[in-house]
Amino acid sequence: MAENTYSGYGSISGIYDKINSEIDYPSWADFIETCFDKYLTEKPSLLLDLACGTGSMTLELARRGYDMIGVDGSEDMLSVAYDRKFDEELSNILYLCQDMRAFELYGTVGAVTCCLDSINYLSGDGDLQKCLFCVHNYLDPDGLFIFDVNTPYKFENIYADNSYIHEDEVDGRATLCAWQNEYDKGTKLCSFYLSVFEEDGDGRYTRTDEVQTERCFDRAELTAALESAGFEVIGFFGDYEFTQAADNNTRWYIVARAKK
Repeated sequence: MAENTYSGYGSISGIYDKINSEIDYPSWADFIETCFDKYLTEKPSLLLDLACGTGSMTLELARRGYDMIGVDGSEDMLSVAYDRKFDEELSNILYLCQDMRAFELYGTVGAVTCCLDSINYLSGDGDLQKCLFCVHNYLDPDGLFIFDVNTPYKFENIYADNSYIHEDEVDGRATLCAWQNEYDKGTKLCSFYLSVFEEDGDGRYTRTDEVQTERCFDRAELTAALESAGFEVIGFFGDYEFTQAADNNTRWYIVARAKK
């Protein structure tokens, strides 16, 4: 099995879903299922949710009857995903802790999803290509790869060198997540310096720090990488309504077909 080499998300795994509470997973899953209807001759039964995190999309698709494999490189995030799976008593999910650049499955799948800018975390030289070749290898012929990325507009105007604070409550205890961004236009790398404060229950707080990095990809880079890995690019979209992607979108949704 491929070795897990990613230790990120340890600090925020417990509050990740709170930070991303605005994400409309049912509408996103509707978009994915519409892609199946538009671009496949028949609906797939087995799906891979790559970099599945705490399993929000994995769970949403499992509820709709798909057999799911969730792969993520963070044991902390998968621990949350496991708990959610058992809480809902879903038996059609298999979680695997593996690196998204070198994962191994037991066979091919009909489609692969990869949500919430996980592709942008492929920040090392050659990482994107390694991931795409691996995805292509485990897709059925003409299977779909559906993913999203944060756009150059978002890196340059929303992330930039800005700082943000998120306050919330988890399991009745106050939490605060503060992060400082640092975007380098030359390298196209954005570093996120995160500090998480979690209430211990006795008036004290525990602080954990973490650094994450995302790489900015433009449309030309993504298209070239996909085609080099054996994909046909079906489209870049700016929303769940299949509106053509624009330069001022903050997120692009990309659909590609594995040619074999």
